[in-house]
Amino acid sequence: MILRDRSFQKWVWFLVWAGLTIVSSSPLYAQQSLIRGTVVALSDGESLQGVNVALFQGGELKLGAVSGGDGVYAIPSIQAGTYELRATFVGFQSYSDTLQIGPTDRFIINITLEASQTELGELIVEGDEGSGMARVLAGQTTITPADIELIPGPDISGDLVNYLTTLPGVVSLGDRGGQLFIRGGEPWQNLVLLDGMWIYQPFHILGFFSSFPTEILKTVDVYAGGYTSQYGGRISSVIDVKSRNGDKKSYAGSGSLTPFVSGFSFEGPIAVDILSFLVSYRTSVMDQGASRIIDDKLPFEFGDLFIKTHAFVSSNSQVSLSLLKTHDKGSIFEGNDLEPAEFVSWKNASAGLRYLVFPRAFPVMAEFLVSGTRLNSSLGALNTFPSRSSLANANTNINITHFNSFGDVKWGIFARSLKLESNLIGQFQDTSHRLEYLTEVGIYIEPEFKNVFGWNLRGGLRIHSFPSKDSGFMEPRIRAVKVREKDEFTVALGSFHQEIVGLTDRRDASGVFTAWTSSPNTLPVPEALHVIVGYRKTFWGKFDVSLEGYAKRLRNLFIPEWTAYPRFTTKTQPAEGRVYGGDLRFEYRQAPFTGLITYGLSSVEYTAKQENIELWYGQEELKFRPAHDRRHQLNAVVALDFGSFDLNVRWQFGSGLPFSRALGFDGFTVVDGNLDVFSDPGSRRVIYERPYNGVLPTYHRLDITIQKKILLPHGVALSGMLGVINVYDRMNLFYLDVFTLRRVNQLPFVPTFGLKMDIE
Repeated sequence: MILRDRSFQKWVWFLVWAGLTIVSSSPLYAQQSLIRGTVVALSDGESLQGVNVALFQGGELKLGAVSGGDGVYAIPSIQAGTYELRATFVGFQSYSDTLQIGPTDRFIINITLEASQTELGELIVEGDEGSGMARVLAGQTTITPADIELIPGPDISGDLVNYLTTLPGVVSLGDRGGQLFIRGGEPWQNLVLLDGMWIYQPFHILGFFSSFPTEILKTVDVYAGGYTSQYGGRISSVIDVKSRNGDKKSYAGSGSLTPFVSGFSFEGPIAVDILSFLVSYRTSVMDQGASRIIDDKLPFEFGDLFIKTHAFVSSNSQVSLSLLKTHDKGSIFEGNDLEPAEFVSWKNASAGLRYLVFPRAFPVMAEFLVSGTRLNSSLGALNTFPSRSSLANANTNINITHFNSFGDVKWGIFARSLKLESNLIGQFQDTSHRLEYLTEVGIYIEPEFKNVFGWNLRGGLRIHSFPSKDSGFMEPRIRAVKVREKDEFTVALGSFHQEIVGLTDRRDASGVFTAWTSSPNTLPVPEALHVIVGYRKTFWGKFDVSLEGYAKRLRNLFIPEWTAYPRFTTKTQPAEGRVYGGDLRFEYRQAPFTGLITYGLSSVEYTAKQENIELWYGQEELKFRPAHDRRHQLNAVVALDFGSFDLNVRWQFGSGLPFSRALGFDGFTVVDGNLDVFSDPGSRRVIYERPYNGVLPTYHRLDITIQKKILLPHGVALSGMLGVINVYDRMNLFYLDVFTLRRVNQLPFVPTFGLKMDIE
């Protein structure tokens, strides 16, 4: 829903009033007490997510909660009395304490759990979230480092992007390009966060690697659609990456070397039990490694640096500072005698401050986020890069969680400023320069209602405005979950808008360089409506099956304008779109075996409305499959854990992607009175068939790795890895120049190996 500035102000004041009313209403619960706190591990001081914390009275369970991403738990609405507080978590010894609770007590109890050699029995309170491929919750998948290690890849530590491409509905360009398309959306329609920082280029140019080394990860929440009101500014998906804190007890580190990348991580206490640091660095080494193994050029360079400090400021507050820097450079094709190689490059820098506090006087948790990001991208021949795009933003967020017996209520306010600049030059055009400034402000509220006719409901309303454009948007959303003993039903739907768009020319069946710009003032901004319906069932406690159907309606899209000139341009044409699809997941876990099978079926259709369409095709609108419409996608993963040996196998298949074919070429010259027709070559033009009516070959590949870990004295562990990428040497297509039919393939058969040392 679109709002003008005056309507927006009314809604903002309404939500501010609603939020303040919720907080100020805490005296209504004065006859009931509250327990809050953080759960951490004794070994390293790391906060623990998914811990079951419960109150017992006379041996009977009364109330319970599950710790969240920061190890935070809260048990509200406690009647006065004597209770036993228990905390249980698989792999840790249980915690128990007796409490005498009065009618108006506000307890902050921080719990430390010690690791145990034996697993616990039945859990006291079943958590709302859990990792695992098949444990999808209305489009949401939670990923842990242990999940990532199941997927074979060229890095001995594994990488997030390899797990993401195993999810159904996630389409990648393959092992080159560094772009993901999630359930019909473009890469620029994905919101990627790291500790609350916006990351605009989250994946490296070699598609096996993300900007987030596994050593820094704690959890990753992937919302393939229907995400909550806390997230906004994107119309396709959310990838929310949360890093872990450094060890607060002792120093530890690791170093690794493979033919593709080498790196190290180091962490430890600055002040024991209070303040810690974590540093991770990686750089590509393909010139010295993988290129020599396959005896071919791999013209890619990339690297990343991550630094984080975290501190428990007091018993009820904590603060962290995160920094990420990445760089990428590579060629789309190798070049020839007529045309030089074309290179794409980008550099990203992000920094963020996060403060979390429990006000002692109110049953709430407050989160304060301040962050900034800068991205510079360029495209052109080596060391020239005539086409450039840059983006800089500053973000401020305040998120409040109010604890109630009927469910938590979240609300918050946010402000964001952006600077967008593009300086593009094509083969047959003059320089196109654009400089834009944009400011966004808004507010959201997200109440939760538990056990409403057996359903847990999470509603939401997000309102955001762009004062410089005198416009705003209201986005209602809802998520519902019904959990039974062995199965669950999920539903999600909502409205989403996006003011900032990324332009990528995909007419040549590949596109890596993205120019960022805002939506034209004269046209509505891109909008999406999501609907998701899902079902999951567990068999024998070991085998999970999940099925999700989804639909997206896309309005006011802006896609690069089709033109007879082979060039990149910031000119756009309006388009509409729709996405239909279904995801099927099977997961079996029984030590030492883990098996995963995923299948995704998707259909994406755009309707373009460029003025020239009627002249070219004799109709006002043109329906077509965009370049990322992969109809069928299948992944099969097998992992065997033999203690010191791990075997990981993955086979993936994708049906052919559509592309636009060229019928021929012609040329013209402009007669201006001084034309020498014998020497002036004129300008070339391309004559296209109907857009995207061609289909590229199918994509499939088999990867295998085997690892062995050896424990050495003094807390040292040495790991070795042997593997093969593309076992049967499939010639998968990466790039096809439709003008010259020049073809560039994905990686061939590549043997790989790795060594890693961990010191604790």
